[in-house]
Amino acid sequence: MKECVLYKKLPEKNVQCIACNHRCVISDGKRGICGVRENIDGKLQLLVYGLIISENVDPIEKKPLYRFLPKTRTYSIGTVGCNFKCDFCQNYEISQLKKIIGNETTPEEIVERAIKTGCKSISYTYNEPTIFAEFVKDTAVLARKAGLKNILVTNGYMTKEFMEFVGKYIDAMNIDLKSFDENFYSKICKAKLKPVLETIKLAHKMKIHIEITTLIIPNENDSIGELDEIAKFISNIDKKIPWHISRFFPMYNMNNKEKTSFYILNEAERIGKKYLNNVYLGNVW
Repeated sequence: MKECVLYKKLPEKNVQCIACNHRCVISDGKRGICGVRENIDGKLQLLVYGLIISENVDPIEKKPLYRFLPKTRTYSIGTVGCNFKCDFCQNYEISQLKKIIGNETTPEEIVERAIKTGCKSISYTYNEPTIFAEFVKDTAVLARKAGLKNILVTNGYMTKEFMEFVGKYIDAMNIDLKSFDENFYSKICKAKLKPVLETIKLAHKMKIHIEITTLIIPNENDSIGELDEIAKFISNIDKKIPWHISRFFPMYNMNNKEKTSFYILNEAERIGKKYLNNVYLGNVW
């Protein structure tokens, strides 16, 4: 546990977290939506600082990043907790876990392990890295000094304050653009679309390498019109930004859904290629 940096003190021992765009106002003894940032006696504490629940060496293409350090390995870490409540979450066992658990680890140890395993980068992934911002920052600073790159695999819901805090140490981001519909974000993710769009624009402006991923869910975000809107939005920023179109498999609270059809995947790819230079299908064999 460590005191957070990204928060404001309010009267009567209340605090406001400013790491993500929920901007939770948290009373004494309570936690934010993410479940890992708690107000303890008027100070916001990061409960998962240095508590890593998942730690692996991955091909960078698994993030997925296809146009950044290709054919290299990345050292991937994550904690429990998330600021989204997606019904289709692929990592719900850790992202939606209510317990604060993990292996005690320091930023120095993470960097040392990344170097020892021959990785060229560290990826903050598996759950949403925005919620453990202070640990990301401390690790990223050391990684940069050691010649490693830093990668965020994110839902894109971070604030401008977050980007000012850690952005200059981030080299690449894979950002989920889950839909182009506010109702989808509200109903399925318990969040909003607009902050994600702003993060994508800001990351590009900051010259961070970005790639976008959209998981195509049958009858939720798979209309031709919506796919066209997503592709156009990305191309209006930069037609060279890679778009990863990912196939949905029944998971978590969406076990009743069908897998994404190959017809829709092929249509999404066709639409993407009208506007973008780099379009990739994922979760398909």
